[in-house]
Amino acid sequence: MTEIEDHDDFGGLSRDLPHLIDRRLALRLIGGASLAGVVAACGTNSNPAVIPQTPTQASGQPTLSPTITATGQPTASPTITATGQPTAEATSTPAVDLPGNIANPGAEIPSETAGPFPANGTNGPNVLAIDGIVRADLTSSVGEFSGTAQGIPTAIHLTVVDASTGSPLPGASIYLWHCTADGRYSIYEISDQNFLRGVQAADGAGKVVFNTVFPGCYRGRWPHCHFEVHDSLSNAVTSNSAIKTSQLAIPRADCENAYIDSRYGNSARDLARLTLASDSVFRDGWQDQLATVTGSNADGYSISLLVRV
Repeated sequence: MTEIEDHDDFGGLSRDLPHLIDRRLALRLIGGASLAGVVAACGTNSNPAVIPQTPTQASGQPTLSPTITATGQPTASPTITATGQPTAEATSTPAVDLPGNIANPGAEIPSETAGPFPANGTNGPNVLAIDGIVRADLTSSVGEFSGTAQGIPTAIHLTVVDASTGSPLPGASIYLWHCTADGRYSIYEISDQNFLRGVQAADGAGKVVFNTVFPGCYRGRWPHCHFEVHDSLSNAVTSNSAIKTSQLAIPRADCENAYIDSRYGNSARDLARLTLASDSVFRDGWQDQLATVTGSNADGYSISLLVRV
């Protein structure tokens, strides 16, 4: 059994990955790659190799306040060595202020698999139909369940803009979900809870803030959050109509700091086995998906990402 299969209930990840890999490879191989080369590459990627060990980096605590109101993206890509591995993992950088009326056009955030645990009605349960799922606080379960997720308090700030103009998209709605501190997903792996999932509509500046806990790391996947963007709140909760499905990556240094907390179980061990370059989702490029993180274990964290659609 491969590492990814630990989180492959209902065949979700194995079903979605071939499409993802074909799309990304096609873009990378334009300009002379032979059909045989494409087939060979797809065959290799559909059976991920053993994930290499990566040395733990030394890092100090972030010095910025954990509460921020805007976000930006790193402007430099990591240097790639002849082995195909980055020479250094990306780390947190200060957020860039993006007032609502200032255009900041750029490439769309990459589309990614929703994974095997979306709970949006496409792979079993549909949490979006539950009263109370439209909310800012994701730490507690809603509906028939009661319970609170444990972990370091964290605010996730997403700013949704039009990729072609940079203009904010007020009213666009985001459904966000992620794993617990010990790397499990509610509903599927914790059947009596539905916490760490929720929907919000963006404000006039295209921003939403989810109050949650810092996501853990499980074997075979880089620490991340899943999200869908819908053009309205009504569409988000009544139909499978996402205009963008993607994932947010969390920088290594911030994860290493957070995973010192005993509530994060094997997260530190599992992270030590991974790199962004080996991750099945982020290995083809993560610059537009790598979040900015500020804060500390004592004060809580703030995770921010600009989402161009």
